[in-house]
Amino acid sequence: MITSTGNANIRRVSGYLNKSKDRKHDKVFVVEGFKMVREIQPERIKEVYISEDYVKKASKEENEFLKKLKNGYELVSNTVFQKMSDTQTPQGILAVVSQYEYSMSDILGSDKPLLLILENIQDPGNVGTMFRSAEGAGVNGIILSRGSADIYNPKVIRSTMGSIFRLPFIYVDSIPDTVRELGQKGVKSYAAHLKGTQNYDEISYENGTAFMIGNEGNGLTREAADSADEYILIPMLGKVESMNAATSAAILTFEAARQRRNK
Repeated sequence: MITSTGNANIRRVSGYLNKSKDRKHDKVFVVEGFKMVREIQPERIKEVYISEDYVKKASKEENEFLKKLKNGYELVSNTVFQKMSDTQTPQGILAVVSQYEYSMSDILGSDKPLLLILENIQDPGNVGTMFRSAEGAGVNGIILSRGSADIYNPKVIRSTMGSIFRLPFIYVDSIPDTVRELGQKGVKSYAAHLKGTQNYDEISYENGTAFMIGNEGNGLTREAADSADEYILIPMLGKVESMNAATSAAILTFEAARQRRNK
């Protein structure tokens, strides 16, 4: 059992949790909690760490899972696990996982793909929630600008509730260039914008569709918004001036899902 926070492996894993550059260098990320860890494709699991309390309280299902781990696991003291964890109430198990590598062809997914394009979304919770709702709506893939939050941030990972393992995504250098590329492939892009002239539910999304969502505070940049085929508006009552980015993404993608489901 590892009992020192100075242990080289413990310091390395802590680096993965706290530093994006460490994750990028070794092409890994960290997943915490049994419900999330058990959803990881087995071949992607590089290391597993469990606390001494976890061993004592593990269910039959959890013990069976641990027995099947190809590379086994490292047992650490409760104090060390607390230091390793990114949460205040650690669940006692975490895994170091290989990062994903996707291409545009993975994102497109079908001849009539449903996509999300996220520009400079900063809040990790928003990004993670978008992944979760996007999977529920049948989105084929997510495209993010380089200025968006790191998908491998532990807060993003937790917020995806496992969707990170199933939904393809890529980061791109230029949203406008990507939108034009999608247009050449038959995908029409719609920018969620306060200056939209049509309400979102007045348009058909049965063919290739990409919804563009901008930064929480500033929305889409003008260059990105102008690259869209059309501005669309989510009408609101009362004195509300704008909608939360993750909420907007869910509204738009589930409207597309509704239309496609009824055909």
